[in-house]
Amino acid sequence: MNEIKEKEAWVLNGYFGILLIAILLAGTVLCFMEQQLIIGGICLILAIVLGSGVTMVQPNQSAVVIFLGRYMGTVRREGIVLTVPFSVRRTISLRVRNFNSKRLKVNDVNGNPIEIAAVIVFKVIDSAKAVFDVDRYEEFVEIQSETAIRAVATKYPYDNFEENELTLRGNAEEVSSELTTELQDRLRVAGVDVIEARLTHLAYSTEIAQAMLQRQQASAIISARKQIVDGAVGMVQDAIDRIEKEGVVDLDDERRAAMINNLLVSIVSDHGAQPVVNTGSLYQ
Repeated sequence: MNEIKEKEAWVLNGYFGILLIAILLAGTVLCFMEQQLIIGGICLILAIVLGSGVTMVQPNQSAVVIFLGRYMGTVRREGIVLTVPFSVRRTISLRVRNFNSKRLKVNDVNGNPIEIAAVIVFKVIDSAKAVFDVDRYEEFVEIQSETAIRAVATKYPYDNFEENELTLRGNAEEVSSELTTELQDRLRVAGVDVIEARLTHLAYSTEIAQAMLQRQQASAIISARKQIVDGAVGMVQDAIDRIEKEGVVDLDDERRAAMINNLLVSIVSDHGAQPVVNTGSLYQ
């Protein structure tokens, strides 16, 4: 496939062109009135030829000029311009646009079915590529966006309580950045620049939502318990070391074990520990 790059089309100031057409039309009328039909006919033909090249380009739009099946260039100058006569001009919007994808059902890296959707912010930067390198670039953007969303969603788990692991729910910035890069690689051929891509919807599929919610709750409880136990062990270790360092009481192995047990129970327990007063000694 021959790659087409955007180039500037031949243009003249549109107001000058309209003035020239008006002069030719006036000359045509005068020539016909004076029975100079040949000159009048030439002026009329020239006016028609020039008039066929008059076009209007709005701000943040471009006009792709095609003459006899050949790309002649792109007009980006806003306002009324005079370009190649008898050419076809295809108007392309250069404005920033949003595309909201449908809710797609895909499987994450663990095989769990999820629903995901995203909004894509893009604009056309090369009108020639948008017209000639792809067929209906708006549909191309839509299809490639959904394909990129599926590709990125299958690389990560929906959620995970393991440390240092990227997830769709917990690392939205990283996932959005990768989605933007993936989309830019796919849409570059269409002359489209991807400004931003953001997830707008992320959830487990309805058929497993309840089960995965219970799994999330169980994983959260386990993770919290682990953190509590790690903190409790550190607190007990600090307490024992301080007691022995300051000589508050001499602890043998049995007393140390009993104190560790009591401290861990009081810290880790879900409910407030109830003190038990021992009126005897540890060995009675």
